[in-house]
Amino acid sequence: MLKIGITGGIGSGKTIVCQMFELLGVPVYYADERAKWLTNNDLQLRKEIKELLGRQAYDEQGQYNRKWVAAQVFDNPELLKMLNSLIHPRVFADTDQWFLSHQDATYTLREAALMNAAGDRNDFDAVIVVNAPVDTRIARIKKRDPQRNEEEIKAIIARQKNEEQFASIANYTIINDDEHLLIPQVLVLHEKLSKLA
Repeated sequence: MLKIGITGGIGSGKTIVCQMFELLGVPVYYADERAKWLTNNDLQLRKEIKELLGRQAYDEQGQYNRKWVAAQVFDNPELLKMLNSLIHPRVFADTDQWFLSHQDATYTLREAALMNAAGDRNDFDAVIVVNAPVDTRIARIKKRDPQRNEEEIKAIIARQKNEEQFASIANYTIINDDEHLLIPQVLVLHEKLSKLA
């Protein structure tokens, strides 16, 4: 089974591309969604996050207070690094279990916003980058998350890899803009990956 990473900046369209692969029968692990689930449901992780950030990290209903946590770590890289050092190992362990449960698949995808090149501190056979122009990404995020203002969106984009950095880790690129049809790109790549497996 091939392990393929899929990444791209916020608003690039990673999720819709992953959903297309799922329709083709490819198992997809959504790292960011699993991280959200784990922060709410992994009791040891909850305890460690509260020890690091305080009780406010969880609201009155016991749910991870994502907005409050984001405000705490946004301008504090050291605190963000400490938080990630708690969450990322749990996500990696969860990913390993997920891969084991999908060994019969021809190939699998692991979707995540943060990713290195294949073989660089991961066990991916290849990395797909979903790319879209920044203006398009901003418009998509505004539509998807109307509570975010443009300055906040630009700040998030500025903290992520830029187009050249994403290109440097890509074995395959899917262009998700107004000029390139998405479905044919996914179908061609699916055929290539299926033949490699």
